[in-house]
Amino acid sequence: MNAPFAKMNGIGNRITVLDMRGADQRLDAAQARAIAADPRTEFDQLMVIEPPKSAGTDAFMTIFNTDGSLSGACGNGTRCVALVLSRESGREAMKLETSAGLLDVRVRGADAITVDMGEPRFGWAEIPLSVPFEDTGAIDLSFGSVDAPILSHPAVANIGNPHAIYWVDDVAAIDLGRIGPILERDPIFPERANISIAQVTSERAITLRVWERGAGLTLACGSAACATAVSAARLGKTGRKVDVRLPGGVLNIEWRDDNHILMTGAAEFEHEGVIALGAEIRIDVAPDTIARRA
Repeated sequence: MNAPFAKMNGIGNRITVLDMRGADQRLDAAQARAIAADPRTEFDQLMVIEPPKSAGTDAFMTIFNTDGSLSGACGNGTRCVALVLSRESGREAMKLETSAGLLDVRVRGADAITVDMGEPRFGWAEIPLSVPFEDTGAIDLSFGSVDAPILSHPAVANIGNPHAIYWVDDVAAIDLGRIGPILERDPIFPERANISIAQVTSERAITLRVWERGAGLTLACGSAACATAVSAARLGKTGRKVDVRLPGGVLNIEWRDDNHILMTGAAEFEHEGVIALGAEIRIDVAPDTIARRA
């Protein structure tokens, strides 16, 4: 069967949106890996649009990482899906669903898409961790020598998926590409974790780099930006409204008084086409959509 796709990005986070609302099959991990392996559809996250599962929602999103594993949340990918659906329907507001819950989205333009990422979870069993920690604002997990660890005492949170955030003086000084895959699979994280290093530069600004579980180093990660912002505010490092600067761009994060997290940022089209899903994956890109901007 054939399914339309859009190759997009959310401030550099590589996203492929695959529309399978008319499909009579489900995508599997092997097919997701094959799509990721092709440079025309390579992704950090693959956002599969499926028919709604809950009343009052516009679509269900299944999220694959590069390695074919599943994710419960992808803020940058959600903005991309919302832009696709808004272009299709002409509507600004929509409600999307993932395995982690419901997401309200408003599209005011390609540069201003706001996702309600829901409420953060800080309980050790909710993240989850393999051992109890009363204080998840700073757990005992270091990297490096005992006397002089490179990283130590991260905050942990769940924003649809597990996150660990290490506070550093200079994000450029940390070799996250080497350290990230080790910490991602530490036994303390039974479901693995996204590993972030965060530098607080003011009460309203954070610089962030992220190693995403199942994807690796990324230019941007929306759920990591949310986890970092709420953790910083929880620890008194910032206020509840901050700009999070990632290598790909800036996300505006607001942790409202009702405990919901609003993430605002851009999404961008690169090209579109059709993927033939069968024993062999075949990809056809529409030439007139290459480098088109929303």
